Amino acid sequence: MDNDLRKRDVEYMWHPCTEINTFEQMQFPIIESAKGAYLFEVGGRALLDGIASWWCVNLGHGHPKLIEAIQRQASVLQHSIIGGMSHPNAIELAEKLAQITPGNLKHSFFCGDGASAVESALKIAVQYWANIGQQDRSRFVGLEEGYHGDTLGAMGVGYVDAFHRDYKDVVRPAYRASSPHCAQCPCNKQPKSCNIECFESMRQIVKEHHKEIATVIVEPLCQGAAGVRIYPEEYLQRLRALCDKYGLILIADEIAVGFGRTGYMFACERAGIVPDIMTVGKGLTGGYMPMSAVIATDKIYNSFRNNDDNRDNTFYHSHTFGGNPIITALALAAIDVYENEYVLEKCQPRIEQLSVGMHELGQMLGDSNTLAMGMMGVVEINDVSGGADRAARIVKKAYEIGLFLRPRGRALYLWPPLTITQEELAQVFAILKTAI
Repeated sequence: MDNDLRKRDVEYMWHPCTEINTFEQMQFPIIESAKGAYLFEVGGRALLDGIASWWCVNLGHGHPKLIEAIQRQASVLQHSIIGGMSHPNAIELAEKLAQITPGNLKHSFFCGDGASAVESALKIAVQYWANIGQQDRSRFVGLEEGYHGDTLGAMGVGYVDAFHRDYKDVVRPAYRASSPHCAQCPCNKQPKSCNIECFESMRQIVKEHHKEIATVIVEPLCQGAAGVRIYPEEYLQRLRALCDKYGLILIADEIAVGFGRTGYMFACERAGIVPDIMTVGKGLTGGYMPMSAVIATDKIYNSFRNNDDNRDNTFYHSHTFGGNPIITALALAAIDVYENEYVLEKCQPRIEQLSVGMHELGQMLGDSNTLAMGMMGVVEINDVSGGADRAARIVKKAYEIGLFLRPRGRALYLWPPLTITQEELAQVFAILKTAI
C-alpha cells in the first residue's frame, strides 16, 4: 500500500515548496495519523514532529477537546456567511480575541489563511487613509527577507529570494529596511555591544517617505521563512515609537509566532507594544483547520463608517469561508485549551530545555550562530558554500532515525508543538546529535 500511494502521489500531486525531481526520488513520508508530538506513517512508523506541521499544531495532534468541538458543531451548522449576518461562534470568537490580544485591539475580520489575512490588513491600511481623505498614503514598508505569504500583495511587502524572485515584475515592491539578522548582524555587532543599529535603516526610510506610507508591516520578533531570524524586543519598541512619531499604521503579522510561540501569547505582548492591526492564524485553531483573523483598533474600524461626505467607506472585501461556524468553534476550543490547560505556564521548563539543547547543537556543529526564544530555536551554519547541504543531510538523517524537520537554507531549526513533553524533546535532541 505504501509504495502504491507513493506512485499515485508522484502521478497526481503537486507539493508546495518542494523540488519535484528530488522528491520523486526519495522515500518521502506519507502520514496517516498523529497523536501528541508524533506523526505516524502508513505502516505505523513514528516520527517526532519537530516543526509543528508547518508551525501551526501548537497544542499537539489529536487533542480530544479540539476534535470534539469540530464534531459537535458539524452536526449543527456547517456554514453560514457573515456578510450582513452573523452566528454565535463568530461573535464569541471576535469578543474573545479582543479580550486576549494586547491593548485596544478590538475588531476581528475573519479570513481563510495567513496570506489572506495579510492581504486584508494591507487593504485595510490603505483604505483607512483614503477614508480620512489622505489617498496619497498608499506605500508599504517591510523588512528585507520578510515573509508574509505567497500571494501578490503579500509578496510585495516581503522578499525571500527563493520564493519570490520570479515575480518581481508583477508585484508592487515595498520600501524594505535592513533585516535585524542577529545571527549575521548587518552592522557587525555582538549581542553585548548591540544598540539596535540595524534600526537606522527603518528610521531613514520612514523619515524620508512618511507622507506616502500607509503602513509598516513586520513579523514581530522572528522572521520565520528567512531562517527563523530571532531579534530583540527593543527593535519593535523603537518601531512602535517611530510609527507614533509620524502617525503611521503598524501591522504586526503574528500568523507564525502568535499563540504562545515566543513564550507569551503574542510576540507583541512580549515586546510590550500594541500594533494598530494584528494578523493571527496557524495556532488560532491549534493548527487543525485553516483560519486567520485581522484584528484592528477602534480608530481603524470606525474610519470605515459612512459619514456626511457622501463617500462610501465600506470595506468591500470578503472570504467565502471566513468565520465558518465549524472553524470558529474549533478556534474557541483551542483558546480554551491555551488558557485553561495552562499551556504557556507548563511549557516554561521546555523553553529552557530547548535553549540549552540548541546551544549544544551549535557547539557540535562548530562555526555557527545559535538563537532561541520561547519554543523556537535555530542554529545557523556559517559556511556559505556548504552550510545548506550540511543542514539538508542532517535533516535527512534525522528523518531516518525518527524526527521530521525541514531545513531553511543554512538554518537548522526547531519549532515543536508547545505541548511536547520534556522526554520527547530530549529525544529530539538525541536524534539530532546522532544525525550530526
